[in-house]
Amino acid sequence: MSTGILKSPISLFKQFPTPITSTFHYLSLPTNPSLHQIKQLHARLIAAGYDGDSHFTGQLLAALAQSQSTPFQYSLSILNSTQNPSLFAVNNLIRCFAKSESPHQALSLYSFMRKNAHFQPNNYTFPFLFQACSKFMGIIEGTQIQAHVIKLGFFVNVYIRNALIHLYFTSHETKHAKDLFDESPACRDLVTWNVMMAGYAKAGQIDNVEKMFDEMPERDVISWSSLITGYVQNGYLEQALDSFKRMMDLQLSPNESILVMVLSACAQLGLIEKGRMIHSTIDSLNFPMTMHIQTGLIDMYAKCGYIDKARNLFNKMPIKDVSSWNVMICGLAIHGLAMEAIDLFEKFLTKGLTPVNVTFIGVLSACSKAGLVDKGCHYFKLMMEKYNIDPEMEHYGCMVDLLSRKGLVLEAIELVEKMSIPPDPVLWVTVLGACRTHGLIKLGEETGKKLIQLDPNHYGNYVQLSGIYAKSYKWEEVVRTRGMINGRNSKKIPGWSLIEAQGKIHQFVAGDREHDMSMEIYKMLDRINTRVLEAGYLPNVVQVLHDLEEEEKINVIKEHSERLAIAFGLLVIGSGKCIRIVKNLRVCGDCHEITKVISKVFEREIVVRDGSRFHHFKGGECSCQDYW
Repeated sequence: MSTGILKSPISLFKQFPTPITSTFHYLSLPTNPSLHQIKQLHARLIAAGYDGDSHFTGQLLAALAQSQSTPFQYSLSILNSTQNPSLFAVNNLIRCFAKSESPHQALSLYSFMRKNAHFQPNNYTFPFLFQACSKFMGIIEGTQIQAHVIKLGFFVNVYIRNALIHLYFTSHETKHAKDLFDESPACRDLVTWNVMMAGYAKAGQIDNVEKMFDEMPERDVISWSSLITGYVQNGYLEQALDSFKRMMDLQLSPNESILVMVLSACAQLGLIEKGRMIHSTIDSLNFPMTMHIQTGLIDMYAKCGYIDKARNLFNKMPIKDVSSWNVMICGLAIHGLAMEAIDLFEKFLTKGLTPVNVTFIGVLSACSKAGLVDKGCHYFKLMMEKYNIDPEMEHYGCMVDLLSRKGLVLEAIELVEKMSIPPDPVLWVTVLGACRTHGLIKLGEETGKKLIQLDPNHYGNYVQLSGIYAKSYKWEEVVRTRGMINGRNSKKIPGWSLIEAQGKIHQFVAGDREHDMSMEIYKMLDRINTRVLEAGYLPNVVQVLHDLEEEEKINVIKEHSERLAIAFGLLVIGSGKCIRIVKNLRVCGDCHEITKVISKVFEREIVVRDGSRFHHFKGGECSCQDYW
């Protein structure tokens, strides 16, 4: 078996005098003890002269195996000081190694066990070994251990089989996991079904997750957690929320993982009412406000447009980890509160915390949304030079966006061309959009052609190049570029807008007439158009790419999805209340302008979360100050 080398493994089994017969009562530890609590107990055992007792050594290692922190060297030192260690102790050391940052050492210890007649593995040994293999993707080592399991007669053990199924899924061997599950129906328990569901969810096979869930002979909260997690991780957000409601209707109590996942679903959808309902559920259950749940609530409120609520929750957190700071920094950034995000980041550094890649995504995004070029360049350099974080695509995306939108297009192109990783075509889309915005027609044409060569099947690339030609009124080139889409497998990403009202989620697309209130919505849209024109609004049809008459262009833009959602909101959301909309794409310039006017004419606050950021419209102004 190919394994790493455990330093001086023979020292684990050095001979000691006969163990002291102990009458020392076992000192109890809490469930999931901290490393500090374990070390306190260990110190008391040493002081009492029982540090070499095999019974207490086994208990200490068992506690370490259950704690969140399992230092490799500390675990090893405990067993090294033990008189005649028991198999129980050795198994728990394997378990500690499996959880540590050196999981391959579990196999080194097992390899030594096999050569030592005093220690023969039992049915508890192998689940920990498979766990170790799962952590370092050791499928080859895992199949070797599987052969040992069969040879020693343990292959009918359900716990071992469950651990092996998990290893197969971790190693992307889905078929082998399914074969193992199918071959012995009598050798299954509830955990087996849950492991299968979790594995399919991780593999993105939602149909199989649902099939497993429907066929399960019994379910527990872990089963529901696997279903809901699978939905959220694979983008089936509304199904996740529906499943949560079904679970609650059955009077089942959610676990922390479920609550974090449904908060994430609400955050991604921007659905504040459902998010508030989940917050209320947490309070009504008196569920412990763990750091993960508090962070999930902050993320949910920030992404649903309630940045003040997110800020208050963050400030009240007694203990914050790096994830909590990251969520708050990113939340401030998407609301355009750039200086506040930067100040929070600087405070984060003064706390002695170490930023990670996500931290800098938040900071660079804040700089991008406010056009802070000098600060953005400073933090980009700081990330690489002080914290040794290699830029990822998101970091480059923020910097290219920052430079492009400030008109520094040549600098943006230079950055893309010098990237340490292959550039995503989205970066060139950003550059192309900047060429269009700043009237760099020739550079835009060159960039657009390069983009189509890189990604010839992406519909948006042709649209962007068409926009360049449309801005210079080259309608023949617009038609030619649009014609290039025919015959390709390119798909247009449909724009849609969501609004939560009357206890339901309402979705609109451009020109939508499927809604039950469609007639009333279009009447309200006509009323809106009349009122805003009277207030001095003039349609901006520059971005309409077709060579149409002016009136036709106006008709195209006035039925955009967010306008329909706003019209619906004015109809059904009580007077004076805020209208909140989520849009999947970046809001167009004309829709942005008319929403400002609507907020003034109808005296309504309108909050729009588009594909880039939040826009808070009030009194004819937008929080982005027309920079988005």
